[in-house]
Formats: sequence, C-alpha cells, structure tokens
Amino acid sequence: MTYRILAPAAALVFSAGMAQAEYSLTILHTNDFHARFEPISKYDSPCSEEDNQAGECFGGSARLVTAINEAKARSNNWILVDGGDQFQGTLFYTYYKGALAAEMMNKMGYDAMTVGNHEFDDGPEVLRGFMDAVDFPVLMSNADYSGEPLLKDKLAKSVIIERGGEKLGLIGLTPIDTDELSSPGPNVIFTDPVGAVQAEVDLLTAEGVNKIIVLSHSGYNVDQRVAAETTGVDVIVGGHDNSLLSNTIEGARGPYPTMVGDTAIVQAYAYGKFLGELNVTFDDAGVILEAVGEPISMDAAVTEDEGTKARITEAAQPLEEIRQKVVAETTEAIDGERSSCRQMECQMGNLIADAMLARVADQGITIAITNGGGIRASIDAGEVTMGEVLTVLPFQNTLSTFFVSGQAIVDALENGVSQYEDVAGRFPQVAGLKFAYDVSAEVGSRISDVMVADGMDWKPIDPAAEYGVVSNNFVRNGGDGYKMFVNASNVYDFGPDLADVVAEYLAERTPYTPFVDGRIAAK
Repeated sequence: MTYRILAPAAALVFSAGMAQAEYSLTILHTNDFHARFEPISKYDSPCSEEDNQAGECFGGSARLVTAINEAKARSNNWILVDGGDQFQGTLFYTYYKGALAAEMMNKMGYDAMTVGNHEFDDGPEVLRGFMDAVDFPVLMSNADYSGEPLLKDKLAKSVIIERGGEKLGLIGLTPIDTDELSSPGPNVIFTDPVGAVQAEVDLLTAEGVNKIIVLSHSGYNVDQRVAAETTGVDVIVGGHDNSLLSNTIEGARGPYPTMVGDTAIVQAYAYGKFLGELNVTFDDAGVILEAVGEPISMDAAVTEDEGTKARITEAAQPLEEIRQKVVAETTEAIDGERSSCRQMECQMGNLIADAMLARVADQGITIAITNGGGIRASIDAGEVTMGEVLTVLPFQNTLSTFFVSGQAIVDALENGVSQYEDVAGRFPQVAGLKFAYDVSAEVGSRISDVMVADGMDWKPIDPAAEYGVVSNNFVRNGGDGYKMFVNASNVYDFGPDLADVVAEYLAERTPYTPFVDGRIAAK
C-alpha cells in the first residue's frame, strides 16, 4: 500500500495522467548547514541558551534530530539528503573540521550529500577524512578528480540506492568555480554542470533507473538551467545560494517546489533553520505525477532532542580554548568604539576593511566597504585572543564579493552617511577608497571627492565604470540600507567568516599597529 503525505493547501501540485502503478517518496533535505550545531537567532547569529529557553532561537542539531525523526515517522518511504556546505562557519568547524558534521549526519541517517565548495576549504585531505567517517556516499559529478589520489577511489559522481523496492539514482553537483571559491588543489578540474549531469543520467538510465535526483550545490539559477537543458532529471535538491523556496513564507525566492518542465526544484535556505520535506509520486515510467511539500521551520515548536543537545554542549567545551587562543599582538589599543566607527574613519574599521580587501585582492576586487555597526568592540593593547576578535565581530558574517558601477558605490557612501546624526550602523568603513562627507549638505549630496586606488596612486571614481567590491553578506544583501548592492553582478556571498579573516590578517602582521590615514574626511 502506498502512503502519500499531502502538503498544505498552498503547496504547488504538479499533475499528469494517472498510470497503473505509483511510487511515493518523501525527500527530506538540508543544505548550507555551515556548522550551526547550536541554535541560531532570527538573524542567523549565535543565540544564547537563555534566549533558546525563551523560544527565540531556531535550528541546531538537536532540533533537526527531532524533526527528521518525526518526518520519517510520517512516511513509510523516505530518503534524507544534503545539498552541500556542511563545512565552515563557526568555531565547531575550526576545531573539529569535518568530524562533528560526520557524527551528526550519521546520527540523523543521511543517505547521501553533494560536495559544496566549502567542503574544499581545507583541501582534499579534510574532505577525504570526512568521507571516511560518514556512513553514506558523497557525490560530485562535474569534476575530473582522477588525478587527485585522495579522492579518486572514494568520491563518486552518482550512486544507485534502493528504497521501497525501487532504484533511485542520486547525482552530485558542485559550483563550477569552486577552484576560485575554495581550495580543491590543482588536481580537481571542474566542468559544466549540464553536460556532467546528463552524462550521469544516461549511465543511470542504462542501469534501469528511472527516478533520478540531483543534489546540487550550484544555486537556484543554475538548477533551473540544469532542469531546462537536461532530460531525465526528476528532482533537484539545491544549495549554495541559500534560497528559501516556499509557498507560504513571505519573501521566498520561488515556489516549493519550483517546476521546470517535469523537474521539481527545492531548496531550504541555510544554517539548519528549515528541514525541507518534498513528497513525490511517480508513475511506473518514473514520471512525476505529483510533487508537494513545504520547508519546516526549525523554531521553538520543534523540541530539542536531549541526547543530541547534551552531545553538542559537550563538543562546545573545547571551543573555549579557541576563544582564549592568542592569535596576534597589537602595539596599541585598536579603537572600535561605537562613537568612532559610526561617525568617522576608525582604527578598527581600517583593520577590518584592509583585511577583507587583502583576502580577495587576487579576485579582481579593489574596494572594501563594511558597516560601522558590524564593529562591536575595541581591542586592548598587547596580546589579541580569538575571543576578542569574535567580540568585535560576533555576527558570523561572511565575505561577499560582487561587481557594481562607480555610481552604485557613490550611492552606497551616500547611504552610509544618511543617518549620521543618529549614529547609525550604516556608516561606511572602507579600503581601496577615499571620500569626503559633509553632513550639513543636502541629503543626496553629502559625499564628494571619491577616489579609488590605482596602484600606488589615486584617481577619481568613474560612475560608469564597474568595480569589484568586497563587503559582508549582511551589507551585500541590503542590510543597513545598502539596497544598491542587492542586484550586483557576479555575486558570491559565502566566503570565509569575517572574524577568521581578521584574525589571520592580524597574525600575518603581528605586532600590529593601529592607524587612521585620512581615507575618510569630514568637511
């Protein structure tokens, strides 16, 4: 007997002609977890246990365990898969690398995952260690890794699993520019996703598989292209751009599932904040008759599994050692006070902006802009601990790189000083850029003398030219009024954690001497 779960009435339903036999499958999925083993706030930042008890937190492994078990109990036929980027994002990854992720994924009973770009952040070695530790296959179809000895005998392009008496083909997909986003090394050559997926579909079809699911860490737009330009793909479980697909949640990027032809595309935001649940019914030819579902919010309504919570609490204890770890020295106190960094060039702003720009300067990025409100503390003279850096930058923001016009940059600076009188957090701290501001001038004309670095010299910004910019993911996505960055081109929002970038920059320049150099001038 087939047991079908129906989603809420608002869910999208895709129907075709009925066939003689039906096969129903519940696809449970996560993506872009980024080591968020502990609960997070509604802003995706750390959430205290006090706030957690007050019902204000989301996610965390303990909630996911409960939600996954409950979802499995609702279906007699399910798989659990992940769209990549389990790695990177919190001190848990810094300390445990892939080990804790492997432990938790094994506990939850995953059937497969694809490689995300961050799975390569510490090279093939750490990825291989993770693959050795997990009880399920890790997949990546769009790369030639035959020359990488750590991967060639372990990583698979696709896999066939049996569930409910039927064969399911699973294919992995990774960003084609992973070699620019991470550290896969010289022996992994990435290829176009469409051709790679089609090649695996053809192989699986030849094996008699007619139900094929792509686990794609490639973003919503690429997933739609893969769906449109391939044949034989039934479902794409996405990741990489943290898209929330939903039929009920305001601001969702698209419906859940998004149908492209006969292919159902799903994605469930990031950080364990949702568990995706797609219920698919196939006919005997493997064609989708129905695809319905909705991401499940991992809010306070989901009870935390006590055993998992205790394990994560135990795993968190050594992290205190990291917080106490000395990463650098500074010859003087670094001023990061609110009154400084939200109204003028400040020492901490220069440090952070310079560190951001240095990290991505080899990617064609020449300007850094960050918000003064993201700077939460100063650092005393002497030894600098990781805990101090995390106190300055507590939000787990990631580096974002993108390209915008010179006019958009001028508009961003105007926005940055638009609430000067309120000491607002949008005040810009910059690198590779100089400007002057006059708060007594009319709104919209407070910025002047905008100059961009040109080697060792400076030249006026060209409003019509395009510039590569680095910021944090909050600002790039329109936070603090920076809406002119939302529609930027060549965007990547998921770089390394900003605190890690600053700590590494300090370590490379220890002892560090804080400074201001006139890059921001008041008139």
